[in-house]
Amino acid sequence: MRKGYVQVYTGNGKGKTTAALGLAFRAAGAGFKVFIAQFIKKGRYSEHKALERFADLITVRQFGHGFILKDRPTEVDIAAARAGLGEIKEAIRSGLYDVVIVDEVNVALHYHLIDVKDVLGWIHERPTAVELVLTGRNADERVIAEADLVTEMKEIKHYYQKGVKARVGIEK
Repeated sequence: MRKGYVQVYTGNGKGKTTAALGLAFRAAGAGFKVFIAQFIKKGRYSEHKALERFADLITVRQFGHGFILKDRPTEVDIAAARAGLGEIKEAIRSGLYDVVIVDEVNVALHYHLIDVKDVLGWIHERPTAVELVLTGRNADERVIAEADLVTEMKEIKHYYQKGVKARVGIEK
């Protein structure tokens, strides 16, 4: 039986979701089934168009209503995030997926959209073979402590600071 690990991609630098998606494509290339849950995000980005080409191996679900501004999530944001908890838990425990990616879960925790107990439960209850990838800034120390691999993306310089908006095919 294959051994899965818990990976966390965090930090203020660019590339957390991109790294997780790269892993999803690599896993699909090996014939693994992947479940991607996205918190916070809503809508169709360029990566979704690419992921559709692997629809037989990669499932994507969104549990958000867009980016949260000024540290003030609404009741709608909270309800959208919490609606995904059961589906994510089922994806992890079902045996249908080799890799489960929970994108922006660290942000959902930071804004108290969901409880860290749920995420720790996923880690502790997951089948041995399931690779679990958790992304987003501000990773909770308790999640970091339970992870097998933690990568921090560190921003050194970003063109956004010069007014460059997110570009199709590069950031969105």
